[in-house]
Amino acid sequence: MWFRNLQIYRLTDAWRLDAAQLQEKLVRHVFRSCSPGDMQARGWVPPRGQADELVLASQKQLLICLGVEQKLLPASVIRQYAQDRLLALEANQGFKPGRKQVQEVRESVTAELLPRAFVKRRLSYAWIDPLSGWLVVDAASQAKADEFIEQIKLSLGELPLKLLRTRLAPATAMTDWLAAGEAPAGFTIDRDCELRASGGERATVRYARHTLEAAEIGQHIAGGKAATRLALTWQERVSLVLTEELQVKRLAFLDILKEEVGRQTDNPEELFEADFVLMSGELARLLGQLTAALGGEAE
Repeated sequence: MWFRNLQIYRLTDAWRLDAAQLQEKLVRHVFRSCSPGDMQARGWVPPRGQADELVLASQKQLLICLGVEQKLLPASVIRQYAQDRLLALEANQGFKPGRKQVQEVRESVTAELLPRAFVKRRLSYAWIDPLSGWLVVDAASQAKADEFIEQIKLSLGELPLKLLRTRLAPATAMTDWLAAGEAPAGFTIDRDCELRASGGERATVRYARHTLEAAEIGQHIAGGKAATRLALTWQERVSLVLTEELQVKRLAFLDILKEEVGRQTDNPEELFEADFVLMSGELARLLGQLTAALGGEAE
């Protein structure tokens, strides 16, 4: 359940839904598996597997989960089957099929193959903090986060939301931290970073598990490169990689945090909730300090 990647949003208006009201809206869009003719299905599922609990609420923090099911039907397979049909059609009618016939054959092949296609399922979680106005999706890409946001807007009817924007661009701030050899208060610089030039070739240098020597890094910065990714540790409790798009990747809660939960309970459901409470509290503090380190929120 621990989040690994953060796509960070700001609620631009007061959150007015309690857990029961949110549950009532989500249940109208509960997850149902793909029908034989569907390419994709998505809907809300219980975050911790408890039937009918679409919202986990604890200490005024909310956790919801989107289930997505997709049929795996590669275009190459469709082309292969369609080509056989088109060759037979050409032999039968004595001339090559026209564009409309080709399209009809491909659509027919797709409809026939869909019920036999393999199905891939995945879950996407989001944490909602009504007190501080955060909505954070655990997604490795912006496209996956957009999918989640589209579904929650569909379920709620409206959701005043925007991506987090800060006064300092992350690339500018990270470059400054590397040039100075020092991260802002509460953070330390780790051993991974990426530096990229802004020219046409966009020359890129990557360091992985490598000591970031100030002189060497300084030469790259002096040569016109800017930091696009930087590994950081916050308060010796959470490690992360910050990107130029203000996304958080490779988020890892250090063992000391998980040990705190492990000592409290052995019940799986209670442990899931305890994990969530601890994680949401840490993330709220982390995001506050990270925003401050980047000059605060942009107007």
